[in-house]
Amino acid sequence: MTPDGDPVLAARLAVPAVPGTFVRRDRLVEQLAEGAHGPLTLVNGPAGAGKTLLVADWITAYEPGAVAWLTVEPQDSAPGVFWSYVLHAFRHHGVALPDDIGSPARPGEVDHSLLARLAAWLNARDSRVTLVLDEFDRVAGAAAVADELHFVLRHAGDGLRLVIISRTEPLLPLYRYRAAGELVDIRADDLAFRAEETSALVDRHGLPLSAEAARVLTERTEGWAAGLRLCTLAAQRAADPESFLKDFEAGHSTVADFLLGEVLRAHPAQTQDLLLRTSILEETHPDLANALTGRDDAEPILEELQRANAFVEPIGHSWYRLHPLFAEILRVHLRVRHPGLEPELHRTAAEWLSRAGLLDEALPHAADAGDWELAAAELIDHLAIGRLLTGLAAERLDGLFARMAPEASGPAPDLVRAARELARHDVDRGVTYLRRAEENLPGGGTDDAAAARLSCAVLRVLAARVAGSADLAETAARDAAEAERALPADQVERHPELTARMLTDLGSAQLWAGRFDAAGATLSAAVDAAQGRSTAFARHEALGRLALIDFLHGRPGRAEAHARGAIAEAEQSGLPVSERTGMAQLVLAAVAIDRDDLTPAQGHLDQAAATSAASRDPVVAVELAILRSRMLVARGDPRAALLALDDMAKQPLVFAEPSPWVSDRIAMATAAAHLADGDPKAAVKVFEEQRSHSPESLAAEARARVAAGDRERALGILDELPEPQDRGPVIEVWVLLTRAQAVDALGDAAAAESLVLRALTAARPHHLRRPFLEAGPWLRRLMLHRPSLAREHAWLTSTLSPQPAASRQRDESVGPSPEPLSTRERDVLERLAQLMSTEEIAADLHLSVNTVKTHLKSIYRKLSATRRGEAVRRARELGLL
Repeated sequence: MTPDGDPVLAARLAVPAVPGTFVRRDRLVEQLAEGAHGPLTLVNGPAGAGKTLLVADWITAYEPGAVAWLTVEPQDSAPGVFWSYVLHAFRHHGVALPDDIGSPARPGEVDHSLLARLAAWLNARDSRVTLVLDEFDRVAGAAAVADELHFVLRHAGDGLRLVIISRTEPLLPLYRYRAAGELVDIRADDLAFRAEETSALVDRHGLPLSAEAARVLTERTEGWAAGLRLCTLAAQRAADPESFLKDFEAGHSTVADFLLGEVLRAHPAQTQDLLLRTSILEETHPDLANALTGRDDAEPILEELQRANAFVEPIGHSWYRLHPLFAEILRVHLRVRHPGLEPELHRTAAEWLSRAGLLDEALPHAADAGDWELAAAELIDHLAIGRLLTGLAAERLDGLFARMAPEASGPAPDLVRAARELARHDVDRGVTYLRRAEENLPGGGTDDAAAARLSCAVLRVLAARVAGSADLAETAARDAAEAERALPADQVERHPELTARMLTDLGSAQLWAGRFDAAGATLSAAVDAAQGRSTAFARHEALGRLALIDFLHGRPGRAEAHARGAIAEAEQSGLPVSERTGMAQLVLAAVAIDRDDLTPAQGHLDQAAATSAASRDPVVAVELAILRSRMLVARGDPRAALLALDDMAKQPLVFAEPSPWVSDRIAMATAAAHLADGDPKAAVKVFEEQRSHSPESLAAEARARVAAGDRERALGILDELPEPQDRGPVIEVWVLLTRAQAVDALGDAAAAESLVLRALTAARPHHLRRPFLEAGPWLRRLMLHRPSLAREHAWLTSTLSPQPAASRQRDESVGPSPEPLSTRERDVLERLAQLMSTEEIAADLHLSVNTVKTHLKSIYRKLSATRRGEAVRRARELGLL
């Protein structure tokens, strides 16, 4: 009997049975075993965390000496009742107590001398007794019981080990035990199942589960043992257990019944109300919880929930989070208990979070409230439209506003719609929304009105960029600057991504128009915008554009530096390869082609092609096609290069205004392919149909005319070019070589040699081999006759000189060896590879044109080729060149 006259309940003294599906986890067993060396072990976690079964299994499986088990009940808060049960537990489990210890006489108190006798007896024992107090949280508020336990434990010496299983922390001075290294603390995080342990648990229930499904289930339940077991039991009745476990409807499951019964309904009404209302949040703050409940008691309630391990945990700076599965179930219960309340709660949360400056957290709640005017207005008022266009949050925000209801009206929703359309390069739809927003802009001199005007202007710059209009972009940029001055400086400074994005768009529009100086200044300003992750993409894009400008100016060194800076910016900010602009890789490929480093060039092209910009950014798409054609020419297949350029021409550009330098680049690539194919007249025709603009394009036209025999016209074009100091080394090398070819053809060999020497000097610092390889046979002949020209240029001569076939590695994939070529056929083939026409080969070898044609037919037959580009490529594969 207990002091209050009730019979002793033997069930409270029994060690709970461990089910056959229990999963023993060695890491936890080791912690319990470690606790055997100290006086106190605390197993602390929420309901259903597996605390009781963990200790029960350890006792059953490992038999750690004498053990007394007591499952605590609320009436044990009375010390007399509690200690009476403790003594019964000792005796029930075979620990024979001396008669002189006695037993409590009254329920509400225990004689201190009894506790002293008990402690002394335990201290005198040769072996230790382990006392397990399960569900100790039921007497957690009983300070007297805690003090008495502490007294006995401290005076029992090595004779007593106490194991407390509780949802809350006991009132014992745990800090003392912890400081002395006498406490083994097993918490909720320790008790949580890991994915592999989840697999083992589900397997014990006869359900096979993939590793991925185990991971998903573990993440969703956060390893909560009861949740896992209840889900598994329910899955046994499902037609597809794995699908059920991955996607089960938590709000209508046995898990929900458990949590609502064991956790929610165990709290007073105010606490339940707070849990239900804050379940709409991923994280909550006491002030935010007060706003949702309309009360002012959130802070003590949240602290108590944390202490009670009621699936609420602190995450720092006064913020808390609910267990996600618990929150999911609470939200379902919220809809049942308070139909229609959820949107109002989301709206309140959005307003509170926005006032707190937490825009990222506020917007989803405004969306969940269905208040798209509020969501869009918050984005515009906070000057965050730039984050929808650039940066790591862009995809998330785009996905959020993709849900925006079509009936949402007003300038803010229309600005958001315009931004999303323009980001997809849909100028027509974007400008339509933008124009409608501008027609309804708020008046007055408020910050909100200025923010809307600034957002409009920034989107206008973007629209102008997509439309290819530098004039419109520059006008819109001036409007943006004016709107910016109407706003507090610190508000603008908090959103550097807006300025960086606007400058990048403006610079890109200026670049498209060929205003390279203005574009360079604008893009440099974009690069100099505030550093940080929000501006990383803008800096990456601006640096890539600057690299392109340097390349177009013929300055490979500076182009490389800017390109590598763009790549470094992307890598440092963690920008995925697919999300990069690809421009930096294109520039590196272009420089590598100029150096005849074709293998790395191909690698750069492949990387550029893997970016999303390759399909949506016309500049990248055009440049990629041009460089691919240059690669084909360099590899001896000009016909394929022409086909690639034709394919590109069939895809119309969406720009309203043509770009002069882009047209130049296409014309240059086409003419170069015609020259490589031995058709200089076709190359000249390209420039007759497409007027040249840039110095590089004029040099290319001059080169075509020289090849076609129009040397005087070619020299006239070269004479009209800007002074040498105004053009980069690549352009200078092409100009010098073209002029040299022209004067050589006119019989001035001395002038030609001088020009070639200057070209070599200009090309050497950058190893520009490709201009010499494509210059034509006259250059090889000149350098053969004047070897002193190349004496100091080993970097080039090894490229110009055909290597002995024996020194090259044969590619086994090219097939059987062909019929050997005659000496004369080799002479013809070598000149064929130097892009000489049939007439030039005949003149160079002092043969008739018909004889050369005969040799060509024989070469084609022996190499199984049908045209000269194919023959050259086949000869290179076989090591004949």
